[in-house]
Amino acid sequence: MRQQEEELGFKFDYIVVCSVTGSTHAGMLVGFAADGRAQRVIGIDASAKPEKTRAQVLRIAQNTAKLVELGREITAEDVVLDTRYAYPEYGLPNEGTLEAIRLCARLEGVLTDPVYEGKSMHGMIDMVRNGEFPEGSKVLYAHLGGVPALNAYSFLFKDG
Repeated sequence: MRQQEEELGFKFDYIVVCSVTGSTHAGMLVGFAADGRAQRVIGIDASAKPEKTRAQVLRIAQNTAKLVELGREITAEDVVLDTRYAYPEYGLPNEGTLEAIRLCARLEGVLTDPVYEGKSMHGMIDMVRNGEFPEGSKVLYAHLGGVPALNAYSFLFKDG
């Protein structure tokens, strides 16, 4: 990420990532903590079990910080987990998630799934629409895959 930021000539103000098991979220948190930007990594919960996810992210991040000799403790305050988009439950998308999936496919050609990436994309789009990022912010969406899950949900998209 640092290399990409250097090549682009700017640093991202925020990173949005789906968070379920917590490993990717935790790794990004530790990496950005090294630059003093830990709280700029926003995990969007897709587990519908936010307390478990938050605890996993914290535990993994703390262990990772020790392994890489970060030089500072990772605390609960460093873990930013937005819990608004995981529902109605794990694996079941809501209308906002389905709208985000369709919007990304139509406008950007980016495929997201109803279980993971669709929920986190819904969260990021909603945060932008609600003005939760300061104007001019450089926000990176970390797409982690999950596209094969679309096959199991194809009936939701038969009309577009």
